[in-house]
Amino acid sequence: MRFLHTSDWHLGRTLHGVDLLEAQAAVLQQLIELVADPPGGTPVDAVVIAGDIFDRAVPPIEAVTLFEAVLAALAEHCTVIVTAGNHDSAVRLGYGSGLFTDRVRVRTTLDSVGEPVLLDGVACYPLPYLDPDAARRELQDGSEVIERSHQGVMAAAMRRVRADLASRPAGTPSVVIAHAFVVGGQPSESERSIVVGGVDSVAAETFAGIDYVALGHLHGAQQPRSNSATVLRYSGSPLRYSFSEQHHEKSATLVDIGPAGNVVLTVVALRQPRAMADLTATLDELLHDVRFARHSQDWVRATVTDRARPEQLFERLAARFPHVLQIRHLPNGVESSAAVPSIAAAEKSPAELAQSFITAVTGTTADEAEIALFVQAHEIAQAGLAVAGEIGGT
Repeated sequence: MRFLHTSDWHLGRTLHGVDLLEAQAAVLQQLIELVADPPGGTPVDAVVIAGDIFDRAVPPIEAVTLFEAVLAALAEHCTVIVTAGNHDSAVRLGYGSGLFTDRVRVRTTLDSVGEPVLLDGVACYPLPYLDPDAARRELQDGSEVIERSHQGVMAAAMRRVRADLASRPAGTPSVVIAHAFVVGGQPSESERSIVVGGVDSVAAETFAGIDYVALGHLHGAQQPRSNSATVLRYSGSPLRYSFSEQHHEKSATLVDIGPAGNVVLTVVALRQPRAMADLTATLDELLHDVRFARHSQDWVRATVTDRARPEQLFERLAARFPHVLQIRHLPNGVESSAAVPSIAAAEKSPAELAQSFITAVTGTTADEAEIALFVQAHEIAQAGLAVAGEIGGT
């Protein structure tokens, strides 16, 4: 069996206020062409989309229209398996899934966990995003108590997967499709935090015994290490969604699985509609230095190092870099609190955010009781959002 692994399309997303729909359509067209004319001529049996189809629970109409068009084009050539990510509304994404043909399989509900899509002798197990507050109740079997964590609910889901796999002929090749932060993965700035109870990760060994795990959530293509023979891979997003991704080589992954479960990966590069550049210099250098000329059509983040803030800064830079998205004034030798961290601030735990907030507002260090109240309020709010998402809320 051969399938194409992709994820994190984030349709409807903007980049510093710029609509990305045209750029998203361009990279998704490359996926359609890849399936229609695959490398080496070996047909693609399925396209696997591992969550975060849309960027928010209620996507704009244009994003929904684009998804429908791409889904229809892919389904002309092969089966398409779609799962929900943490950005998606499971209810909205799953609407009409019971009416789709065998060519389109949309899995967004927890009652389908452990039920495979069977393709050419391979058992594919699509897992929708498992929010611990909702999934720990739905996945509970009997008196079993599932801990309130991503590790707890993913382990429970995998028990169902293994139970089904054990009922099939020995040696059946297996694929799990999951949207999660696996230990060892490297995040970028553009992923939304999924911290619950202070924990946001899942151990790679949770998927032991599976031949290939098609992961979504992290935007950089990568393979978390595992102590087992299981191959885990993030396909990464098809488009760059932050300046922390400017050096990412965006791609999709072709996966060939043999009858014995052996896995061969082929990484297929995706051309980016526009390059990204992070430029730092004085305004005069940015406007006139020949070394910056090649970035005239890039998405640009410019850091201006003049001692005094130049007048008409945006207008002057936009004249040379018409696609400039962000401008910062940071005089040489001055440390800026606005400097972009290597890891997204959103990845901080609620306790860390509480400490930072209270210190910033009061100038004092928060005590344990204050932090506990903040964390409790955060968890109650998250639980409310999870329930609202399950019943079609925002």
